[in-house]
Amino acid sequence: MRGLYEALMSASRAHAKWELEMSNNIVRNRKHLLILAIMMLPLIIPAIGHAADLPAFLGGKSAFGPSHFTPFMFYGSMAVGVCAGLITGCIGAGGGFVITPALMSLGVKGILAVGTDQFHIFAKAIMGTVIHKKLGNVNIPLAIAFLCGSGIGVTAGGTLNRALFNMNPVFSDFVISAVYVVMLGFLGFYSMYDFLKTRGQAAKGDAHGGPIGMTKLALRLQKIKLAPMVKFDEDLGGRQISGWFVAICGAVVGFAAAIMGVGGGFLTFPMFVYGLGVSSFTTVGTDILQIIFTAGYSSIVQYAIYGYIFYTLAMGMLVGSLLGIQIGAATTKVVPGIYIRAFYAIAILAGFVNRAFALPEKMGQMGYIKLTPETGKLLADIGAWIFFGLVILFAGWIILSFIRGIPTLRAETAKADVTDGKGVSH
Repeated sequence: MRGLYEALMSASRAHAKWELEMSNNIVRNRKHLLILAIMMLPLIIPAIGHAADLPAFLGGKSAFGPSHFTPFMFYGSMAVGVCAGLITGCIGAGGGFVITPALMSLGVKGILAVGTDQFHIFAKAIMGTVIHKKLGNVNIPLAIAFLCGSGIGVTAGGTLNRALFNMNPVFSDFVISAVYVVMLGFLGFYSMYDFLKTRGQAAKGDAHGGPIGMTKLALRLQKIKLAPMVKFDEDLGGRQISGWFVAICGAVVGFAAAIMGVGGGFLTFPMFVYGLGVSSFTTVGTDILQIIFTAGYSSIVQYAIYGYIFYTLAMGMLVGSLLGIQIGAATTKVVPGIYIRAFYAIAILAGFVNRAFALPEKMGQMGYIKLTPETGKLLADIGAWIFFGLVILFAGWIILSFIRGIPTLRAETAKADVTDGKGVSH
């Protein structure tokens, strides 16, 4: 259990570092900001006037697919993006786990929340990722084998999600919520346990650090000569593994991404580093590549063409997350790390409570348990209020810490500029 938790946290931190890099690349590049402004144009004028009058093809009530749009959802999506960005930037761990539960609490059906989150990830990835900077860490045969499996997994996950929704929309929401209850419950409780156990100790080391040596599982898998064999990590002496094992990992990641609406990096990292024996550097580069293709294929082919994406909400989350990540990253310089770890555990547990309290209402609607509609709605509302209350408290604390720390941040910036001026000859 401990090893699984550390693997998932390593993956989450690796993904968070990449998200921060993407955010910086968008915010600090005028061309990327111009592209973002153009993407937002269809939303700005209607949103200022009356958000409910947005054109149908942007996610209105008459859009293809069973959707219902309200101004509250649009502005709520921006707030969700800010909070997810704050978690990613401040904690250094992926905040994407809270996006789908948050959208569902705003009234978005599960399949639409998943598709919209996938599209938001894809849009941010293609805008913010500088591929050529990471190509040195990407093993092309490894990536091809992974993407072959990922395509199969995404297709299966997207098909299953749509089939469940067409069969019974309530059951679809129940399945998505149940998956998040298991995932967030494990991460949240173990994060809190880890915080309580290690508080007062020094913070852990490198977020991207994998095992120095390969695990027993990786050694066993690399000994199996099942063609085609994929060679990688030549700079470490050279390793090889069957492409079938890589494709299987890709299928699992793609399936999970399509079901949950996440990038899949939380699974790629532990599978590659701990399961296949791939170095963390190669894993990070390959993961960036797979997220772009996996999220793109999933969001467009499996969800968008069927009407299961809110363009408005995706853009709202994109803008909000860019702002949140910048503030969160700056706050780490003025806030003790031990508090950051505690709030991460609380944020994840808030998502767990949110989905756990939503399950009784779904089970009552399907007739699995005897529960009045009023009681079911009350439980779901309590879960939503707990979730948003804790997240807003966390966000407020970060923003307040950021404002209070502005003088310190300015002093550090000025000091860095002076040091740079002395150390660099012109």
